[in-house]
Amino acid sequence: MSEDSDISLKLNKINNNTWELPCGYKAGMRVPGRLFLSPPLLEILEQGTLEQVANVATLPGIQKYSMAMPDAHLGYGFPIGGVAAFDREEGVISPGGVGFDINCGVRLIRSNLKENDVRPRMQDLLEELFHAIPSGVGSKSRLRVNDGQLDDIFINGARWAVENGYGVPKDVEMCESQGMMEGALIKQVSTKARQRGRPQLGTLGSGNHFLEVQYVDKIYDTKTADAFGLHEGQVTFMIHCGSRGAGHQICTDHLRTLTQASQKYKIDLPDKQLACAPTDSSEAQNYFGAMVCAANYAWANRQVIMHWAREVFQNFFQKDADELGMDLVYDVAHNVAKLEEHIIDNKKQEVYVHRKGATRAFPPGHPEIPAHYKDVGQPVLIPGSMGTASYVLHGTLDAMEISFGSACHGAGRVMSRAYAKREFKGEQIKRELSEMGISVRATQPALIAEEAPEVYKSSSEVVDVVHVLGIAKKVARLMPIGVVKG
Repeated sequence: MSEDSDISLKLNKINNNTWELPCGYKAGMRVPGRLFLSPPLLEILEQGTLEQVANVATLPGIQKYSMAMPDAHLGYGFPIGGVAAFDREEGVISPGGVGFDINCGVRLIRSNLKENDVRPRMQDLLEELFHAIPSGVGSKSRLRVNDGQLDDIFINGARWAVENGYGVPKDVEMCESQGMMEGALIKQVSTKARQRGRPQLGTLGSGNHFLEVQYVDKIYDTKTADAFGLHEGQVTFMIHCGSRGAGHQICTDHLRTLTQASQKYKIDLPDKQLACAPTDSSEAQNYFGAMVCAANYAWANRQVIMHWAREVFQNFFQKDADELGMDLVYDVAHNVAKLEEHIIDNKKQEVYVHRKGATRAFPPGHPEIPAHYKDVGQPVLIPGSMGTASYVLHGTLDAMEISFGSACHGAGRVMSRAYAKREFKGEQIKRELSEMGISVRATQPALIAEEAPEVYKSSSEVVDVVHVLGIAKKVARLMPIGVVKG
């Protein structure tokens, strides 16, 4: 339950899934808060998350609303599941609105395999994937890159990986931003961030990161599913990870600078975790350029992991890539800030959209989505927790008006990792998942306990909110067969 059972009394109800936190809730709010929550999700919202929505609303140059997606929960400064857009000229850039795991994201790969091809051999396949792709805290890659290569990765992202034999050119086309952002400033990446990033390219990481073998359980929209190459009974493969130690260190380094900058530019902050600087300041632009480096690293990281996973599938099933049909459906970023053009008060305006634990949901015809998806809109990937459904949706025109073209990024935690480890036993969760027909492989049982299905909100409840509001519409439901955890 919420820490404050009367939390709804502080909000104005717009509709069953939209709530407004008025500017009068906290001194200094420049815009209202806008929370996209069903009544059951509102019941479990933390009071601290509401405070963070209000705090973000006090930042200079914020446009329309400080938003919380249906997976919203307490984060660093900004809530996880938070979206905020800041005017290019009068706004700010804040690392708290991006997060420490810069461009944590998800990619979905389809295949020609059927559920019955995979399920009887799932445990053996998981072992192969587990050993082929290093995972866990401090894990080191099979790949060793030198400083020159690391510079190329920071600048070129997934393109570097493909050009060096880790994938095919079409992979790049099916990534958000084609797997790289412009504007990388490699001089703003510290020696320590480089040292942490050099040995980790092609590694999964820990926590909620995963590799998951799934099957398409249900199709909601046949036309869009056909465009995405999805059909019932088909095996898919999902990768969830980010920029590893490089991204974490880049965020840590620039937070120090931006904390000082907040004072220098006399920005009154209700929470020091909202450290920021004016968009055109050197401090903000240096952070943004370093953030781009981390985002590009994350795209390269997911690309290398996908390449190695494909190799595992090919060797395991003794089929070549064409026979397996392991094509990338799409790759989306979760934790990133981007300069975008949106219609605000009936006029075009450039804004830095911060999406933290949130993903783009761009509509049909948008110039930034692959030509193959122009008629149906961007694929929106919302993974479930271990043992629960993941969803594929598509972006809509309504999302541009409602949420700056943004949707949620997952189910959202309701329990801390420390509490989960006290509450659950990894081996017991593993047995329960096995009884459900889901195989799990992890470096240690505690990681399974941390990510138990009960630790998260209902993915179906979260997805239903964005579907009903029209932010993104459901296309397919994916159910897990096997999961590799870091």
